[in-house]
Amino acid sequence: MSVIYNETRRIFKLDTENTSYLIGISPEGYVGHVYYGEYLEDADAYYLLRTEEPPFTPSVNEREKSSFLDFFPTEYPSGGVGDYRESCINVRNEAGCMGSEFFYDSYEIKTGKPSLDGLPASFGGAEDVTTLEITCVDPVLNLKLILSYSAFEKEDVITRSVKIVNTGKQQVRLEKVYSACLDMDNENFELLTLHGSWGRERHIQRRVICYGKQLVSSAKGKPGHQEHPFIALVTPGTNQQQGRVYGMHFVYSGNFIGQAELTQFDTVRMVMGIHQEEFCWNLRGGESFQAPEVVLTFSEEGLGKMTRSLHDFYRQHMIRSKYKDQKRPILINNWEATYFDFNTEKLLDIAREAKKDGIEMLVMDDGWFGKRNSDNCSLGDWFVNEDKINGGLKHLVEEVKKIGLKFGIWFEPEMISPDSELYKVHPEWAIHIEGRKATQIRQQYVLDLSNPEVIDYAYESVAKILRSVSIDYVKWDMNRELSDLGSSYLDKDSQQELFHRYVLGLYKMQERLITEFPDLLLENCSGGGARFDPGMLYYSPQIWCSDDTDAVERLEIQEGTALIYPLSTMGAHVSVCPNHSVGRITPFETRGHVALAGTFGYELDITKLPEEERKMIKEQTEMYHKYNDLVREGDYYRIASFSENGHYDCYMEVAKDKSEALVTYVQVRGMTNNKSRKLKLQGLDPKAIYQLEGTEESYSGEILMKGGYLFKDFWGDAVSRLYHFMKK
Repeated sequence: MSVIYNETRRIFKLDTENTSYLIGISPEGYVGHVYYGEYLEDADAYYLLRTEEPPFTPSVNEREKSSFLDFFPTEYPSGGVGDYRESCINVRNEAGCMGSEFFYDSYEIKTGKPSLDGLPASFGGAEDVTTLEITCVDPVLNLKLILSYSAFEKEDVITRSVKIVNTGKQQVRLEKVYSACLDMDNENFELLTLHGSWGRERHIQRRVICYGKQLVSSAKGKPGHQEHPFIALVTPGTNQQQGRVYGMHFVYSGNFIGQAELTQFDTVRMVMGIHQEEFCWNLRGGESFQAPEVVLTFSEEGLGKMTRSLHDFYRQHMIRSKYKDQKRPILINNWEATYFDFNTEKLLDIAREAKKDGIEMLVMDDGWFGKRNSDNCSLGDWFVNEDKINGGLKHLVEEVKKIGLKFGIWFEPEMISPDSELYKVHPEWAIHIEGRKATQIRQQYVLDLSNPEVIDYAYESVAKILRSVSIDYVKWDMNRELSDLGSSYLDKDSQQELFHRYVLGLYKMQERLITEFPDLLLENCSGGGARFDPGMLYYSPQIWCSDDTDAVERLEIQEGTALIYPLSTMGAHVSVCPNHSVGRITPFETRGHVALAGTFGYELDITKLPEEERKMIKEQTEMYHKYNDLVREGDYYRIASFSENGHYDCYMEVAKDKSEALVTYVQVRGMTNNKSRKLKLQGLDPKAIYQLEGTEESYSGEILMKGGYLFKDFWGDAVSRLYHFMKK
């Protein structure tokens, strides 16, 4: 049993294969954090709560209760009663006063893991996961707080979530509800986060934690390009293979906060949850509120161990799609090939040429509906523009299928253009503040997904197209943030629920979509990677990684993404040069090698490619089929980082049985008068002999890992090679 309770010591212990998590109950019923780290056989660690030190517990020294609360390592701290560190829950009563205090009441241990109503969440059977539910109560407010912990043993992951139930008759206002907290002594921690902007998402950043609060957050209505709902505390000197790592990742697709607070007593409080900016939830008697899930993992073997734990966890316990364990079809998307300037014959020309080179699916991107010849109109008018798609959508799809390709299509269902037939009829469906001119982004507004009627319209707009023709793939885009927060549907006391209700509406739509169309390959997108989060993986097995497809830029984007997400989730394409985002020219071969560490596809006009590059497409599609099982299912190891050294990049995937490994090496900047570069490989069987494919070279796994492999210096910039090692 991976979860036990020692009634004598009042200690809960959750175990995975390599980690333990301990929770202690004080005499008064405060739920305290005792320990999280390397696996423990012994659970007798209550003393770590320091309740025998001044100011002692309130039952011994009530006159200094606030001093106790402001230091006690609390599992789920509440605001307003004397703990002045960051709280996880703020509750305001009908009298307008903010304050709550929760005391231990009971617990339940169950095999498996319950789902979270209306929210994406990890899943697993009795053989995979054990769940602990600790129930606490606030006897003054008549609130019940259910703290849920699920231990995934094989993946070294513990998930947390919180549910608040109003068991009384009076309404309260939840003004803050986070999902997880970790209170620990400081180990000279550094904070590791992922930052960026449009076209350069999820770059790795590390900084020393100083006294006070350091955070990443979003109040945009989605996670955004700029910050990511992930934080990790790492000890000094942590690298891929050594150091202690505490990671938190939020399973949510809206506003978030991830924060580390270094206190006066050199303890660190690490919290994660829905951002309290413009959040409030009215909780009436008999109602409940379910907070989203947070994924926790600990590694004592550096960032690499954390990465592989999260990769296995998301592949096995978050992604539900039937495509999870399948090769995805190699697609060609017409966006960078044509932008809005296309018609049926142009798309069929692309399809015919693509088929010759092993490409398997044509995706028709933005511009096929309404009067959409630029990005300034028609969102919401999801009817085919037959002046452009001459012959109609059914004709186009049937012709593509005759060529022998699958067919995919782009939607942006959450949006509405001021210049659209829909806006003329239903301007009140756009999120706006009555009497104030709403802010446009990309000349579009956002539909109010708190309104069930709007959800039904948006869903049916997609579904009716999918019912009318045989479509294999949908790219679901979302190209702006939320602003001017006002809903014509919600009453004045519920307007601050709009952000969260919007996300719940999004989840409801996508759940309906994959339920009605279970064979559909869904790829989420948000102006590139602005909504690349675990919540989206629950509905789609892959997400468009970034609108920047330049191979060099993608090295840093994909490194940060692969730090926490499986390679199989990263939408990655080969595009033309000069690259449309940065103007850089890189070899076609390198573009293919970099895109191989993802879903793999093309974003170009194949009918205009030089013959030399056309020949390479056929080689690359064969390369994809040869290596994709290994890339998709193998263990990922980061060997060297261009973001750190400024010259070269190297990573590898190793089969679970260690029978083969694929190493990708990219020399970003050529150097004069240079020797070969010795890099130590990882993850191999030290006792096995590996032969480098295409050569007579053989090496023991031990030598490759301890001695290293010599990567020869190449002539030129952005030159790459693949090295396939096979166990003899």
